[in-house]
Amino acid sequence: MSRLTKIASALLALLWIINHAANAGWSPTIPKVWDEEALRDFELPLPQAGITVKHISSDYYYRIPVRPIYKTYPIYYPGKEPAGYIEWLKKQNPEIVFDHTKLQTKDDWIHAGQLVFEAPIEFLGSDGALFALVRDVEWYRQNKIPVRGDGIFPNFQYVVREKGKIEIGILACAQCHTRVMPDGSSIQGAQGNYPDDRSFGYELRIGHQKSTKKDEDLKDLRDDFRESYAAPWIKDDLNAQPDRMSVEEIASVLEAIPPGACARQGSSIFYPAKIPDLIGVQDMFFLDATGHNRHRGIGDLMRYAALNQGADLLSSYGDFIPKGPLPDPAKESRYSDEQLYALALYVYSLKPPPNPNPFNALAARGKVVFDQAGCFVCHPPPLYTNNQLTPVQEFQESAINVSKPEILQINVDTDSNLTLHTRRGSGYYKVPSLRGLWYRGPLEHNGSVATLEDWFDPKRLNADYVPTGFIGFGVKNRAVKGHPFGLSLSKEDREALIAFLKTL
Repeated sequence: MSRLTKIASALLALLWIINHAANAGWSPTIPKVWDEEALRDFELPLPQAGITVKHISSDYYYRIPVRPIYKTYPIYYPGKEPAGYIEWLKKQNPEIVFDHTKLQTKDDWIHAGQLVFEAPIEFLGSDGALFALVRDVEWYRQNKIPVRGDGIFPNFQYVVREKGKIEIGILACAQCHTRVMPDGSSIQGAQGNYPDDRSFGYELRIGHQKSTKKDEDLKDLRDDFRESYAAPWIKDDLNAQPDRMSVEEIASVLEAIPPGACARQGSSIFYPAKIPDLIGVQDMFFLDATGHNRHRGIGDLMRYAALNQGADLLSSYGDFIPKGPLPDPAKESRYSDEQLYALALYVYSLKPPPNPNPFNALAARGKVVFDQAGCFVCHPPPLYTNNQLTPVQEFQESAINVSKPEILQINVDTDSNLTLHTRRGSGYYKVPSLRGLWYRGPLEHNGSVATLEDWFDPKRLNADYVPTGFIGFGVKNRAVKGHPFGLSLSKEDREALIAFLKTL
């Protein structure tokens, strides 16, 4: 071993000792998730006056059983699965992998948080349609489902909760927040690109064709959509429309939503939301494109996760409860405070992948354009957001109790449906961070455009424009209105600005 190699090895050992010593002295302070006082002003009020959101009580919440987190196993693209894999899975014993009493260092908690991030909360048996579909190459081809270079489909997992019984686990955080890159790598926490709604529409069509109880299935589907999206206090609520739609029509609406956008619960199949990038979320003051939830610290991110993994369906919106009369809490499930704390620590620990875009002469010129055009007013470095909210034009600001410093008195005139006509509404959109634009897309709060080049194309304001991202079911062309900033730049300045933005 050379002298330099010995020195390098000694330095690495010293760094490990220092890091381990710092970690060993670390003791977590875990916030109470369902703190009724913290929940009281956690969400921005709905833009409709007189409709108040009330969450379940702390007593009810903590009577809900905690979800055990089982070991998961990868799903492979057909032809990439190891020989004998399914038979091997059938021989595995169930294994619960989260036990906070065994976590000693901060790194232990972060690693455990990744297990929570990847943990499914619903399970579908091997006799169901999805089990066959994930093993069918046509499902991948028809829905253009991205797969990692090693053949793993990272958005669902196999789970063994009972020996000899294999299930598909769905609705993990990783389902929406894992992005497969063109080189076959994947980024956890990023805006995902699994075509969730498109594949769901595909599954609905196949399931309906094979079903022997079509009327019952349609009723169940409509009930599910009412639970997920209905906002009956909104005049002419478009989310009531599925009650009058066929399976084929519902599937068509779902198939019109592109990867990277999602009809998550509380939004709409007609007004989907762009999937947020969680990398860097610790610096953001508001969560959701609509600024629906405040982010005042790790406790708020924990509350946000709890709500988005099912607790919001038990909330009351005036006299409307999405799930209907509150069920026996013993029939529900939740994460423990320890699981949510570990999850939040993991999300806070996420780092962006290495940026392949160099800060060259073109990007340097783009930085000058950025400054001269005043982009820094809304997107100041280093976060490239001012962390403020901007009201939509139709919203009467006086109807909501938000402090003035939190509001940017500029209306950018983007489409207002998501923030005015859904359960996630606030009357505002948050000013997004521009960091990580090079690996994200589609862009805008509903994913209307696929790339930065499309966003800075002046033609998108025209009524005959064909959006490159979300366009909407049955729509051939429409304007992607709003945010005119940068659209009047010369071609050269626009290219330079885009080159700079891709370095962030």
